[in-house]
Amino acid sequence: MTRRRKIILLTTAIACIGLALGAARARDVPKVATGFVADILCSETFVSGLDARRNFAETTDAMPGTGLITWAMDYQVDRARKDVTVTLFGLGRSHAVYREGLGCTLDHGTPLADVAVPPDDRQPALLPEIASPAIVPPQSPELAAALDRAFTEPAQPPYRRTRAIVVMKSGRVIAERYADGIGSETPLLGFSMTKSVISALTGILVRQGKLKLDGPAPVAAWKDPNDPRHAITVDQLLRHTAGLALGSSLEASLGSAFEPVNRMKFMEADMAAYAATIPLATAPGAAWNYHDGNFLILAHLLRDAAGGKPADALRFARRELFAPLGMRHVTLQLDGAGTIEGSGEMLASARDWARFGQLYLNDGVAGGKRILPEGWVSYSASATPHAWVGIGAGFWTNQGNSYGAKFRVDHGWPRDAFFAKGTIGQYTIVIPSEKLVIVRLGRSPNAPPQADGVFDLVRDVVAATREKGKMAGVN
Repeated sequence: MTRRRKIILLTTAIACIGLALGAARARDVPKVATGFVADILCSETFVSGLDARRNFAETTDAMPGTGLITWAMDYQVDRARKDVTVTLFGLGRSHAVYREGLGCTLDHGTPLADVAVPPDDRQPALLPEIASPAIVPPQSPELAAALDRAFTEPAQPPYRRTRAIVVMKSGRVIAERYADGIGSETPLLGFSMTKSVISALTGILVRQGKLKLDGPAPVAAWKDPNDPRHAITVDQLLRHTAGLALGSSLEASLGSAFEPVNRMKFMEADMAAYAATIPLATAPGAAWNYHDGNFLILAHLLRDAAGGKPADALRFARRELFAPLGMRHVTLQLDGAGTIEGSGEMLASARDWARFGQLYLNDGVAGGKRILPEGWVSYSASATPHAWVGIGAGFWTNQGNSYGAKFRVDHGWPRDAFFAKGTIGQYTIVIPSEKLVIVRLGRSPNAPPQADGVFDLVRDVVAATREKGKMAGVN
């Protein structure tokens, strides 16, 4: 097929979709698609240090349907200016810029918020060290076999493209492995695992009395008691039951480019402000609908409660969460207005994600100090009614009778497991009954559910660590 014919087919396809979904939403597609790619390439080139060509291929291949347009994309990585530009012929152009200590932000043609990077206060970690600097080999043949299986590619697509695995038992790393070009200090995008971090920071604010779970969330745009959104609570934002009409963030495919939530993420400089303007689709608390707008609003509430400036929010996150846990390779990326992009833009090393999981295994305590409010871990893992995937307050969960919880338990997950989850294959899994934290990062399609191999990984690791006498000194 000639290039000209491909262009005609592409524009015709977008026009046809426009007839079905509305011209305005169809016009957003090229900008959303190029924004998504520009953001990831910038983040994982300049923060993670990954190869841009490999990253582009692996990321787009993990998203069904994107082959219809990725052949038409062109990206330019400028290492001198530290920015990335992605174009889709003349139909869309996105530009992401890197700033030291702040990661990457999409540039929408307006000045980015001026943000002073908070200095490192060298606060000592409260969580005991989880491993020596050297990469920890699997501590038993069974664990080695589990990691072998997780990193082995199937003969046919979909491919797993596992990037990192860390297994912790009783607070110590007992196995880890990394793909070529990635190590124990490489910060990697967690995508929606970021939501679990925002949930933790929200919990800290609740412990400090700066936010309340119940009662109206302090969003300036909703302060009028006659506004139906005035009734939205922090709990409803955490559980995706606020009711805002932003579509869904569950998919990672070409089709998801048409969701209104992605206009917010890839075409708006002030994402939280845009989310706060959206009307209700359902009454607050009446229905469950997973979308990123809920956590962008929570990130702005965090900023307000921490002092109001972008640097205040970054300083708060470091002082109250990352430093106590010894999370040393974290970057919280911002939107154009300087608010933490709390729905999916945190990068951290696999070990740092494991440290975060260990906090939840320890019931919110690090080194004898309570970081999260008492009962917050149980609250986070408690099932949200009508959430068919099995989700709590910022974490996915196997509690309750949801389809997702039953499916995971039927495939070998312990009933008490709960986890942070990011699209295309990111997991931080906490299993209290087994004293386990399992981190898995990669580039795998969301469907079918077994595509990333995580079900096999959990089953294999649980079985391996239950074996008596396999790992001396690990209880």
